[in-house]
Amino acid sequence: MEIEWFGHACFRITGSGGISIVTDPFDGRDLGYKTPDVAADIVLVSHEHFDHNKVNVVKGGPAVIRSAGLHRVKGIDVKGIQSYHDDAKGSKRGKNVIYSFELDGIAIAHLGDLGHVLSEAEAREIGRVDVVMIPVGGYFTIGPREADRVLGLIRPRVAIPMHYKTPAIDFPISPVEDFLKGKANVRRVGSNVLRLGREDLPGETQIVVLDYPR
Repeated sequence: MEIEWFGHACFRITGSGGISIVTDPFDGRDLGYKTPDVAADIVLVSHEHFDHNKVNVVKGGPAVIRSAGLHRVKGIDVKGIQSYHDDAKGSKRGKNVIYSFELDGIAIAHLGDLGHVLSEAEAREIGRVDVVMIPVGGYFTIGPREADRVLGLIRPRVAIPMHYKTPAIDFPISPVEDFLKGKANVRRVGSNVLRLGREDLPGETQIVVLDYPR
């Protein structure tokens, strides 16, 4: 499969069969990143904030999922798990939906703007995770310490940091280096695209850092 990062929390995950899923699309007029030039079969929206819900930028007439629950679209089973955008049950920033699905035998979870450490019950509800896209920048979401705790609960094979400070945005969030401090199992791809098969999954959690698109 191919995982392409467009910046912030927006990815396109494309399976070997050609099915593609886009997460949390944005309009570049609202952020410093370029508007994604992307088509997809399915779009997942974790919450209705302006930097995550611009489904109109995605081409191809995709099906849009924007709620918790079980969804079957174009042969893909997508589970939405209710969570919160803050550590106060949503009273500060509202709700957030975590999405999990499988492509090419690889179980993927996108945590959206998760704002709290998961409970063990929430981690179990997500299920098996081979690859996770996890926010690490703090302020609006979990930060480095909370992200470490979440990874300890879900135990993915690959963790892709997202929603952190880069030169492209002026959000008051931390850079990825704050999350990477002291970590040995880090791989820098040198691109905003990762190609991955089941045979490439490491035995223990590896943090894979994608370049932000310029």
